[in-house]
Amino acid sequence: MNQNLILRLSVGVALVLVILACSFGQATPQAEPPPPPTAILPPTPEATPEAPPAIEHKDVPVDLPYERTSQAGDQDSSTTANQKRAPGGDRFTFGRYERPFNANTMDQYFPELDIINSIFYQDDAWIYATITLRGGDKEKHLSGQYGFEIDSDLDGSGEWLILASNPASTDWNVDGVQVWYDANGDVGGRITVGADEYGNGNGYETLLFDSGQGDDPDLAWARVAPQDPTTVQIAVKTALLTGDPTYMAGAWAGRDLNPALFDFNDHMTHEQAGAALIELENFYPIKELAELDSVCRIAVGFQPKGDEPGLCVTNPPKKVACPSGQYQCYNFGNQQICVCVP
Repeated sequence: MNQNLILRLSVGVALVLVILACSFGQATPQAEPPPPPTAILPPTPEATPEAPPAIEHKDVPVDLPYERTSQAGDQDSSTTANQKRAPGGDRFTFGRYERPFNANTMDQYFPELDIINSIFYQDDAWIYATITLRGGDKEKHLSGQYGFEIDSDLDGSGEWLILASNPASTDWNVDGVQVWYDANGDVGGRITVGADEYGNGNGYETLLFDSGQGDDPDLAWARVAPQDPTTVQIAVKTALLTGDPTYMAGAWAGRDLNPALFDFNDHMTHEQAGAALIELENFYPIKELAELDSVCRIAVGFQPKGDEPGLCVTNPPKKVACPSGQYQCYNFGNQQICVCVP
């Protein structure tokens, strides 16, 4: 055999053996397993703020006492509403309002803001006010603000204002009930009850109770009278008066009984407020002071002398000619004002 051929074959065989030896001498690399899938965790919810603890009520009013403390009626504006006027009882100068109408045109009458009667009761624990309206709104609801002032020093300037907004339940509850106090004694201004030309007080500026919030969560309550859907009943603890058994009280109804604007006739002029009586032609109709009604004050726990500002006079000494033959008088200082009652 040709030696060159033999040599080539030998080299080739040797080369193959070397390649095979190298292949067997190296470990075949193993494929690395894929990493485990990352778990998708739900987002951590934001911390929910803790709800305030529920108010625990211990002192809840019961049924009203059988005997009333006092009573004061009020004009019924439904009798003249189609004439766009009040029948009487609206005297801005003397702090008396009969304005259950819209401003300027007086073509909307609001029976839910028209007080026709107010009665006060009292027992050892509670002072009760019942405020009866001519009716409900279009939905037959009492959708206004209702309340009463307490004048504990009998000077015509209120110290306390108790309000109930949009009462709906026939059960006693604190929702929408507030108690305000005049800490700096400026309600009424220089001329209590009467209009001050330059009044600049801040009214009832101290909120002591608001829907159960306050030092006493049971201080005041309200409800719609269970037997009469047109009557609001409001109760406040007698402890509010720190043991003083004598006071005067008067009822209110309105769309916005702003505590800071008491007395209303100290914060605007007669021209700005307008009038609900056509007879007062220089001021008629009502303007900025609208959707409002008030009742003269009654005496509780004392025999009035007769000159207490704002006090209703139950036995007026003079006759007043009224179509109905009935009238009601109240005092402005030493002056007596009488208005017809339908």
